[in-house]
Amino acid sequence: MSESAAPSAPPALPVTYRPTRTRAVLLGVGLAMFATITAIALLLESLSPGERVSFVVTAALMASVLVLLSRPKVVADETGVTVVNLTTTRRLEWPQILRVNLRPGDPWVFLDLSDGTSLPVLGIQPGIARARAIEDARALRALVETRGTGATDH
Repeated sequence: MSESAAPSAPPALPVTYRPTRTRAVLLGVGLAMFATITAIALLLESLSPGERVSFVVTAALMASVLVLLSRPKVVADETGVTVVNLTTTRRLEWPQILRVNLRPGDPWVFLDLSDGTSLPVLGIQPGIARARAIEDARALRALVETRGTGATDH
């Protein structure tokens, strides 16, 4: 996301950002994989009942990993932002967010926070939908600029 890009107007709140295409692919592959492995377990007559169960449990575990990978999102509302990553959820108030960064080559957006740390935001990632990720990052940046510590009308 270049600094010279024209600032966009902030979106109406609440708004949720998530990598929709990536999520659809992950959930679709997870469902197809679970169905295929389960069908194989049921169709193979040489398997014992315990082996069939182990096939289904293994398929469920593999599908659950894909569901976990599809979890990231960012929810912005009037009071702040909730960042949901793979295994963590963090709530931030608007003034805690100093900057929204998506530099060339970054796998996802990073938030620079007032405590001096940086928070990865997996809910906005340029993987298979680069243009959408850039648009979402610009929208989140516009929200931070109007509601965060850089806001001029508080």
